[in-house]
Amino acid sequence: MNQWMTLFKKEIKESVRNFKWVWIPLVFLLLGIMQPVTSYFLPDILENFGGLPDGAVINIPLPTGPQVLAETLGQFSQIGLLVLVLAFMGTVASERNNGSIIMVLVKPVSYVSYLTAKWAHMTLLALSSFIVGFGLSVYYTFLLIEPVAASDVIKGMLIYSLWILFIVTLVLCLSALLKSTAATAFISIGVTIVLNLLSSFVPDLMRWSPGMLMDHTQLMFHTGGVGEFFLLSILVTVLIIITMMTFTCYVFQRKEMAIHTT
Repeated sequence: MNQWMTLFKKEIKESVRNFKWVWIPLVFLLLGIMQPVTSYFLPDILENFGGLPDGAVINIPLPTGPQVLAETLGQFSQIGLLVLVLAFMGTVASERNNGSIIMVLVKPVSYVSYLTAKWAHMTLLALSSFIVGFGLSVYYTFLLIEPVAASDVIKGMLIYSLWILFIVTLVLCLSALLKSTAATAFISIGVTIVLNLLSSFVPDLMRWSPGMLMDHTQLMFHTGGVGEFFLLSILVTVLIIITMMTFTCYVFQRKEMAIHTT
């Protein structure tokens, strides 16, 4: 346990030194503020900067609170997750390419501890950024639009947090298995896009998919409940996360041991 905590603290210190604990939360803060503020002031923005003819009347209905929160998650799913992928794509691959991984693994360090410490750090940073950013979005939605039931907000955040865990795990596993950071980013983004598209266009076939978590989250905001096969989607996502981590730890250990013994 002491070894794991040492590795975890090392990851925290490195991310603080690289200002990841500044710019990643800042991106989510800006995305969280932007949606409710833009929705509220959109008629004024169009009137002043839209180039409309004199006398034109702008009548845009104010969106509901659940709509604003759902649109905020849409921003997180596009820009926010892209930022996370770009920030974490070199978590293992960069250390392997610059040789610093040898300095760590040459010591009596467990390969499982090495990867799980990185996973815990990535999870902590990603979820903290999400909670801060979305919490601010909720505040401005309550202030400018309308209140949304706190219980629905919390439940929705918990559901969406599992989707973030899935993305973080995918990025870490690809970074550990691939040498190219570009390939890690490309595959990670590709998988998320495919899952989201399939979940939108063929939901009946993708009821089990982690990509359905976004739909369940939005439904929670709008209705206070989740859709059918919610538990199936949760269970499959958790199993995929565990399977990815287990498989990656096994393959990573075999690959690194083979390199160090040659």
